[in-house]
Amino acid sequence: MLFKELIKKLKSYYVLPVLLFSISFIIGFFTKIPMPNNFPKIDINTIFPHTFLGILTNNLKVILINLSGSVLFGLPTLINIIYNGFMIGFQVKGLFFIGADLKYILITMLPHGIFEIPAMLIAAVAGFKIPYEITLYLLDKKEKPITEEDIKEFLKLAGISIVLIVIAAFVEVYITPEIANYLLH
Repeated sequence: MLFKELIKKLKSYYVLPVLLFSISFIIGFFTKIPMPNNFPKIDINTIFPHTFLGILTNNLKVILINLSGSVLFGLPTLINIIYNGFMIGFQVKGLFFIGADLKYILITMLPHGIFEIPAMLIAAVAGFKIPYEITLYLLDKKEKPITEEDIKEFLKLAGISIVLIVIAAFVEVYITPEIANYLLH
């Protein structure tokens, strides 16, 4: 009973990013990789050469694209969440392809991924929030297209996603490589 009530309360703009990301991740993972078979052994220093500012800038672009869906009726958010899901799935498949095992993949992706992926999904929820509310208004299911509460929720989601992406960048640059070096050598 509690689960049914929770599902009723969830808005489609909360569920859509998770579904899109998951489906595109699976498609990316199962996409054939057209690469030669003679790859060198994996070197952690090759995977983690980035600076905090470089990683943060790249990840903030993803967040800002997702947030821009709020003013561009969700289109950039839709494209970005599908693209990133596909690319992460493809990257994981690529790591398996070049000989990484599940332990390696989890150790090198999980420490920062537990912040980065939720940040991306939360920003996508925010990016779909305003178009969802406007659609309800256009369908005569709301009196005002955007309320003060809608704006507060958008800003809260945007703020949470930005904080999480800063944490993710820090972890990716300073913590993930240390964990990987310790556990994989």
